[in-house]
Amino acid sequence: MSKLKTAFVCQQCGATANKWLGRCPDCDAWNSLIEEAAIAPGRERSRSGLATSGRPQRYEEVRTDDAVRVGSGSLEFDRVLGGGIVAGSLVLLGGDPGIGKSTLLLQVAAARAKEGFSVVYVSGEESERQLKLRGDRLGLEGGSLFLYSETELERVIDALRRESPALVIIDSVQTIYSSKFSSSPGSISQVREVTAELLYFAKSTGTPVFLAGHVNKEGNLAGPKALEHMVDTVLYFEGAKHHAHRIVRATKNRYGAAGELGIFEMTSRGLIPVENPSGLFLSERPRSAPGSVVVCSLEGTRPMLLEIQTLVSTSGFGYPRRIAVGFDQNRLSLLLAVLEKREKISLAGEDVYVNVAGGLNVSEPVADLGLIASVASSFRGQPVDTDSVFIGEVGLAGEVRAAQQVPLRVKEISRMGFERAVIPSGNCPIDNAPADLQIVGLRNLSELMELIF
Repeated sequence: MSKLKTAFVCQQCGATANKWLGRCPDCDAWNSLIEEAAIAPGRERSRSGLATSGRPQRYEEVRTDDAVRVGSGSLEFDRVLGGGIVAGSLVLLGGDPGIGKSTLLLQVAAARAKEGFSVVYVSGEESERQLKLRGDRLGLEGGSLFLYSETELERVIDALRRESPALVIIDSVQTIYSSKFSSSPGSISQVREVTAELLYFAKSTGTPVFLAGHVNKEGNLAGPKALEHMVDTVLYFEGAKHHAHRIVRATKNRYGAAGELGIFEMTSRGLIPVENPSGLFLSERPRSAPGSVVVCSLEGTRPMLLEIQTLVSTSGFGYPRRIAVGFDQNRLSLLLAVLEKREKISLAGEDVYVNVAGGLNVSEPVADLGLIASVASSFRGQPVDTDSVFIGEVGLAGEVRAAQQVPLRVKEISRMGFERAVIPSGNCPIDNAPADLQIVGLRNLSELMELIF
């Protein structure tokens, strides 16, 4: 009788070792190696190929006229996907527990089924009765929606091939296991095998497949990093539980722009798309408050107006505090050093607290100009003009560098009713600028101080 071959597999990066090690030699993770069987004896790996023609095709012979996107029933979700659902695509949606992944996927499934398309919702976490209770609470209509509670991969694939659905949803990929492996569901080998089989099914049949994925305590998708490389699109569900809105962000998309995001509002009837995000984030903005400044950030292809709030107060300790919520901490320290060196504003004994109202994270450097204006306004106790929006990256020499897609941002500023856009001089003049909007170009921080004070 042959001995079962095993290996110790790192649950963080997927590296293998012949013996147990306390620390993974590849990713340096501690206590992450678990013994797994390579493959159960007597089981052979059998997969359907990706190719549909059986031979290499010339570039000109490949047809794309039938690769039409279909709507998901939500304009915001279609925006994140790049315009709709692509046939044969494999989409991974990750997020914290309870943030709304299953709710969103069930709404998408019901919307497609309502249009007459066959949809199979496979759940490894809930029974069909629990899914039905959730759908009734959301007021969904079943139509041609099929619910299937199963965790074994082979049974799931067989059921999908019998039904031939137009859309498949797997909730979640960490709960499905293959009988070829003796390891528990959610392990590195199981997640890799399940994703690979579903990838082959999607490509060979042209059926789009959505996968719900868990995240670990660091906020990354649980499982091997290869999981994100195998799928076509990776979406992250973001949002704080004390905020009503939820954000779906595309970090990888083979069929659209990476970085695109959709904004939803969580209600008792499910997730409702937000058509005007700028109005949502500026709805409670105080008027004539020192430290309150509006910036225009570009998320994917969508410009959004956000409020940056800063509070500068005298430090009661020897070491001043620098706290930022929604803004990069290192970027804040850099900009404070530039402001202190170039404009002689002494912040050595001041605590600086920065918050992006609404819970959204701003990573674009074009928010630098607005942040510096906000800090200077709070330090002097003088409010900035409430009808101005600031755009521009600030360099270490105090210069204001040109930004990207300024005409698109300016249109959003005019649409929201603001009267002045403060932009880098390198972006002036702007062709076809709105007539009711004043455009002010700045070259350095000295001109910014003269403008706001």
